[in-house]
Amino acid sequence: MGIGHTPTRRYVHYTMAMFKKRPKPIRLESLDQLIELVRSGRPVFIDFWRHNCQPCRTMDGIINELAEEYDERAVVVKANVSEAPAAFEKFNVRSTPTFIVLTAPDDPTSSGVHQRYRSTGLVKKDVLTRVLDQAVEAVER
Repeated sequence: MGIGHTPTRRYVHYTMAMFKKRPKPIRLESLDQLIELVRSGRPVFIDFWRHNCQPCRTMDGIINELAEEYDERAVVVKANVSEAPAAFEKFNVRSTPTFIVLTAPDDPTSSGVHQRYRSTGLVKKDVLTRVLDQAVEAVER
């Protein structure tokens, strides 16, 4: 672009798309926050992780992609052991990364949550996508 040149619409549109804010996973701060997220009616995907965990770092990019892809259909949450120890205890998480998918119970009078999926360690993105698609489909029925 030269001096005195005004940007074309195409260029402006392209740069705006580059800086568009992307959805990110929600940082879990308490068990109460998690219960509220489950009550939202959307499936909740939780990534339990630790700072010094190399597999957790490897999965971080995939979790961010899931947050972006499922923005309107599911809630993607990251739970750090030092920030939400009660959640680690509640779901008996012993190693990281651990992935859990929760939905609200089928019975509206129940106060619990329904665990649809649980896995530990490195998991391929297509497996997580399939699990989330099934949870979304089950909630929409």
